[in-house]
Amino acid sequence: MIKRNALICGSTQGIGLASAQALAQSGYSCVLLARNEASLKSVVATLDVSQGQEHQYLIADFSNPSALKMIVDTFIVQGHIIHVLINNTGGPKGGPIIDASIEEFTDTFNQHLVCNHILVQALVPGMKQAGFGRIINIISTSVKQPLPNLGVSNTIRGAVASWSKTLAMELGQFGITVNNVLPGATNTLRLNGIAEAKSAKTGQSVEHILDEMAQESPMHRIAEPEEIAAAVAFLASSAAGYINGINLPVDGGRTKSL
Repeated sequence: MIKRNALICGSTQGIGLASAQALAQSGYSCVLLARNEASLKSVVATLDVSQGQEHQYLIADFSNPSALKMIVDTFIVQGHIIHVLINNTGGPKGGPIIDASIEEFTDTFNQHLVCNHILVQALVPGMKQAGFGRIINIISTSVKQPLPNLGVSNTIRGAVASWSKTLAMELGQFGITVNNVLPGATNTLRLNGIAEAKSAKTGQSVEHILDEMAQESPMHRIAEPEEIAAAVAFLASSAAGYINGINLPVDGGRTKSL
């Protein structure tokens, strides 16, 4: 088996963690990227090494794009090649778009699109050299159907989707695919945080709010992070080599558009 390396952002919890676990189980050596070193160390110690994988981590905060660039550039200069990049960043706080401040838009744009772009520019030369690359962006079903009360997220996620499609057209000739995974309501700390905020505002119980979210899906349940990670692992595989430039909803059929 060809040894390949994956860099997974936001990989100490939720979908990022589940994606790192799935890729490690598929034989990838994983580089975890997050801001909490204690959590990174803890996760690295749990990843599958049965196929000779060697896992490591980088510490970076996406609120500081210039520091991220320095960290990743240094990593690449040291001779590392990354074959799979999972762009995954926690979303901004909810709220009506009319109430959003300019800073909320610019901060979210930097944390999502700008940081994604920094990583892609650093890693694509190695992917070209290897003749194999997978760039997978975990964004949101809002790129197909805007979600209520998530104005800033809807806006920036759409920008990331268009950026991704453009990259797919440019990089496909090098054996590099670029795809987006669009999770529906998923059992993560962020989803529970959204439910808690709505509970505080409306007086409804968190359990009631989560059940309402579940009922929006034809499957009448919320996804587990591992279900999103399964789609990520497939798109990262050689079997997905001719899938490029798509938005893949993993939402139980909630999104009403095709």
